[in-house]
Amino acid sequence: FQMTTLGNLTPSSTVFFCCDMQERFRPAIKYFGDIISVGQRLLQGARLLGIPVIVTEQYPKGLGSTVQEIDLTGVKLVLPKTKFSMVLPEVEAALAEIPGVRSVVLFGVETHVCIQQTALELIGRGLEVHIVADATSSRSMMDRMFALE
Repeated sequence: FQMTTLGNLTPSSTVFFCCDMQERFRPAIKYFGDIISVGQRLLQGARLLGIPVIVTEQYPKGLGSTVQEIDLTGVKLVLPKTKFSMVLPEVEAALAEIPGVRSVVLFGVETHVCIQQTALELIGRGLEVHIVADATSSRSMMDRMFALE
């Protein structure tokens, strides 16, 4: 058993994962406006640094698409999903296409469900996972706090 250590982020070996930042979550998720604004800055940074971005939308037919404030220009993938983890076959294929990918910067909703499941799955595959605390949230602050811990 080898523990993955967290190192510095290097644009050439990093991918950003934006999880389920959808309209239907707006009224339910604490600090949604704040996490949208931080998420948007993260995506601007990714564009400037040439970091690939993968976006998922949980059951978009029922929950709507990614909020308009989040500019998806130039993202590598936008995928619908019906499971908690973002690690879908298409995501694994996209990761395999990026030479030397080592780190994932992960943000979105909900911290204790999709973010946590995605992080655990990616760590299990030997990747470093950096969760952006001020760009991830849940309906309940207790859920958010325990998931981040």
